[in-house]
Amino acid sequence: MPAAKPPIRDALVAAAFRLFLERGYEQTTVDDIVALAGVGRRSFFRYFPSKEDVVFPDHERCLAEMTAFLAAGGPEHEPVRRVCDAARLVLRMYAENPAFSVQRYRLTRQVPGLRAYELSVVWRYERALAEYLRARFTGRPDGTLRADVIAAAVVAAHNNALRSWLRSDGKGDPGAAVDHALGYVQMTFGRSAAGVGVAGPAGGRRRGGGRAPPPPHPPPPGSSPPTPPAPPAPPALSAPTRRPGGPTTWWSWSPAGTPRCGGWCRNWRRHSVAPEPGTDPPTTIVGTECLYE
Repeated sequence: MPAAKPPIRDALVAAAFRLFLERGYEQTTVDDIVALAGVGRRSFFRYFPSKEDVVFPDHERCLAEMTAFLAAGGPEHEPVRRVCDAARLVLRMYAENPAFSVQRYRLTRQVPGLRAYELSVVWRYERALAEYLRARFTGRPDGTLRADVIAAAVVAAHNNALRSWLRSDGKGDPGAAVDHALGYVQMTFGRSAAGVGVAGPAGGRRRGGGRAPPPPHPPPPGSSPPTPPAPPAPPALSAPTRRPGGPTTWWSWSPAGTPRCGGWCRNWRRHSVAPEPGTDPPTTIVGTECLYE
């Protein structure tokens, strides 16, 4: 008995990726895909609005499942744990077909347009998580800010573990890696997002979690407050470093005094520019380093 034909949608995806691997993404047209799949153009656009969509065939379904999962959550569900569990639905989609997921990851790394499309998909997941958290944090101080920060943290943690797994060609247990990454989010935001502090060793509580700093010792009578030592002066702009085949990266610094550490904190910025124009968007990541923590 001859094998049954795959559904049209699956046949289109298989034909598309076969051609992408043989000819390249840019050199493959929709007409090429439908010819190999043995269907018409109307059938293609019935399933996929564009050629980019055939590269990400399951994201619409996964986003709908995530939205339904979040909507089904009740007040008994801790909100940060709920959005972490929702992110695991995305992992499950990737883990269902490791070979295809790795193949798609490699393709998106090669085609700038697909990377931009992937970012738009990631943003939609993040927006779904943020909307759920905003509803849960309504009426709380900085509720919208907390929701947006936690949603971004969940997506960043999930994607960090997922992409590490994809770079390893799908080897190992992606679930364990994602659980480990999301554990940081729950540890950081799980209780503090609900307005509960975390006890320090002396019973003190600190909003945002972590160890409460010990109270400062009062100076002896008549003495002057100690002057904090000057930190090592960094260069105004560090020398660029370049990974073979990767982006050129450098660091820059600027003072950012804060009362907490006597005014010796610095802001850092990591700048990254792709090795070839148009291959990767420039990025700047901003953070703070405290020299006395």
